[in-house]
Amino acid sequence: MSDPRSTHLFPVDLERFWTDDAASHGKPFSTAKPQVPLGIRPTATCILNELGLPEPDDGTTEIHDPYQVDKSLRVAYNDKAEAVIGRRIFPEDDRPPADSHFPGVRGITDLFESPIRVVGGTAWVLEAAHTPRELEQLLDRVEGRDLYSALFPANWESECRRLHEQYGRRPRLGGHLRGPVTAAMSIYGVENLIYLCLDAPELAARFRDLLADRIIAMTRLFYEVSGTPDRRGFSFADDNSAMLNYDLYAFFGQPILRRVFETFAPGPNDTRYQHSDSAMGHIMPLLHEVGLNGANFGPTITVQEIRAALPRCVIHGQLAPWTFARGTDEQIAWEVRRDIAGCAADGGLIIATAGSINPGSRLSGLRAIMSVIQHEGRYEG
Repeated sequence: MSDPRSTHLFPVDLERFWTDDAASHGKPFSTAKPQVPLGIRPTATCILNELGLPEPDDGTTEIHDPYQVDKSLRVAYNDKAEAVIGRRIFPEDDRPPADSHFPGVRGITDLFESPIRVVGGTAWVLEAAHTPRELEQLLDRVEGRDLYSALFPANWESECRRLHEQYGRRPRLGGHLRGPVTAAMSIYGVENLIYLCLDAPELAARFRDLLADRIIAMTRLFYEVSGTPDRRGFSFADDNSAMLNYDLYAFFGQPILRRVFETFAPGPNDTRYQHSDSAMGHIMPLLHEVGLNGANFGPTITVQEIRAALPRCVIHGQLAPWTFARGTDEQIAWEVRRDIAGCAADGGLIIATAGSINPGSRLSGLRAIMSVIQHEGRYEG
C-alpha cells in the first residue's frame, strides 16, 4: 500500500500523470506538451531498501541487474510501486536462459590493454601504461592491432547466427561509450595524463588522436555488425572530464568529441549527449562549441548555469542523487520545484537525478517528484 502521509502531502492523479508523461517526451524545447517530462526510473539497487531488507553484507555483490533479486521480491516491489506511483517497474519472469546472451565484446579501454579488477562486484579499469615510454610502446601496439579480432571473441559470428535462429535476437552495439578523458585517465592515470599534456604535448596529441581514431573505427564496426550502418547520434559518459582545466580540455577532450560528433551526429537534431556527474561548469563553453544538445551534469551546477552556457541543450537533472536517496520527500520536492522554476519555461528540461540512482531511493520520493511535476510543471491547462 502507499504511504498515507505521502499520498496526503503529494497527491497525484496517477493515470493522468503517465498519460501526460508519455505525451511529453521527444519534444525538446517545445512547450506544446502537457508537462515537464520525467526521466527517473528506479533501478534494481532500490529493491531491498524499499522492502526494508538489508543490503548484501558479504562485500562482494552490488545489485545491477533485477534478476539478481529473487522473483518474489521483485513482485513485492512492483505491488508497492503500483500503489505508490501507478507503475510496475521490474520484470517478474525467471532469469533468461544463460545461452540467450551474446558473448562479451571488448571496449575502448580493452583495446588499449587496460586490465580489470573486480572489487565488491564492480569492475575497475586499471592503468595500462605508467611512463611516457610505456605509453609510446602501447600506442605502437594499438596502431598495429586488427580491430575486429581485438574486440570480438572467436565465436562471435557463430553465436550471432545461433541466437538469431534460436531466439530471434540480433546484436545492437555502439552509440554510447566511456568518455575520452575518463578512458585516457583509466589507461594512463589521472595525474599522468595531466602531466603528459603539460610536459609532452606531442605524445599527448598522439594519444588523443589515436583515441579518436579508434573510437570512430570501433563504432563503425559495431554499427556494421548490428546491421545499422547509418545510425545517427552519440553519447559519452565522461565523469573525469571535469578533472582537466579549460585549456587542457580544449587540447585533449574537446577535439575527440568534435570528431566523433561530426562523424556520427552531424545533423542539428542528432543526439550529442554527455553524462558527467561532476563539476562541469568550467568546460561547458567548450561543450557548447561542439554542439552538445543533451547533458546530465553534477548536482553542484545549477540549471541556470547550464542553460546560460548551453542554451540549446536539454538538461537531464539536477536533482542531487544523495537527496533522492537520503533526503525527505519534502527536500526532494523542493529541488524539483527549484529546477522547474529555474529553466522549465523553455521546454528544455527533463526531471532526472544529476548522476546515478543510489540505494535508498524510495518510491515515496518519486511520487513527490511526480506530484510537483503535475501541479507545478505543466505547459497546458
